[in-house]
Amino acid sequence: GSSEERECLLPNLKPRHRELLPTPCGPVKQCSELSWLEKIYVSAAILSLLTVLGANIASIVRQNKTETTNLDKEDVAISVIQLIGVAFCIYYVLRGVLQENQQELLAFILSILLLLVRSVVNFIAAEPKEKKAVVIRFACIVAFGVFLMAASLCYLIKRPNFMAFRVGGALESVQSHYLTLNLCFSLVTFDLQAQLCLCVLLVAGAPQLSLLHAITLGVGIFWALSKAAIGLVAILKEKKPLVWIFLVQNLPELVYLGYLIYLISRVWIHKGTYVLEAGAVTGILISLTIKVGLLVSMVRVYHCFGQGLHERMFAAPGTRP
Repeated sequence: GSSEERECLLPNLKPRHRELLPTPCGPVKQCSELSWLEKIYVSAAILSLLTVLGANIASIVRQNKTETTNLDKEDVAISVIQLIGVAFCIYYVLRGVLQENQQELLAFILSILLLLVRSVVNFIAAEPKEKKAVVIRFACIVAFGVFLMAASLCYLIKRPNFMAFRVGGALESVQSHYLTLNLCFSLVTFDLQAQLCLCVLLVAGAPQLSLLHAITLGVGIFWALSKAAIGLVAILKEKKPLVWIFLVQNLPELVYLGYLIYLISRVWIHKGTYVLEAGAVTGILISLTIKVGLLVSMVRVYHCFGQGLHERMFAAPGTRP
């Protein structure tokens, strides 16, 4: 037959996917491999988040131009928390798409949900004068938040799901370890986000707390960052001693969170406004919930060390077994 007929009979041995790009946080897809649906989703999500970011920056700038009052302090504190949330959300959506990471996308959806919950709680607890000052920002967050959650859920249903196989190979045990590692990785960053937001709330209310508590919160920010770094290194490098250090670091945090609930419940009735206190209690309950899931998943990852996943994740392009 002709050469064209012979070419049609030959099997197509061209790889379906491009080589994964190695990063310090594990392999990711190349941008050119993203489908049009993924590109539209990422673009829409980031544009929406940047819009919320702009609304919060405008709110902070407006408050800086006015005299400092309790209302201003509370509004600035909430704006900073939402800035932190937007920054983490951008990270979640990028990593979730580039790694086909279901846990990261779920963390993105939960982060948006928690941002909405905080906003609703703060808006309900605010006085009429406070509500008038933040109603535009509140409406912006609710509108874009609902849109992002709906779009993310639709993408999550239709998303590709080959990354566990591409990284872990045909062994189901290694694929399961990879998914558990991603869950633990996401919970570490989610826990860091919750702790930073909680620190902002408590620092904003520091005049009602003792100097010792203010110092403790300052140290707590450094503690949260160092603990997250230790946890991520322990997961990615499969370092068992670092896992034990990470677990021990969580114990004083749990005790301190319990003490904060007791402390806030005592001083709550002495203020005329409850915005920061309501946000702080919400943040504490969120942190406790995240920590329970994080500690359980960290123990599961610990027992999976040494099964070859680390070598597969950080293999050079073209050499992954």
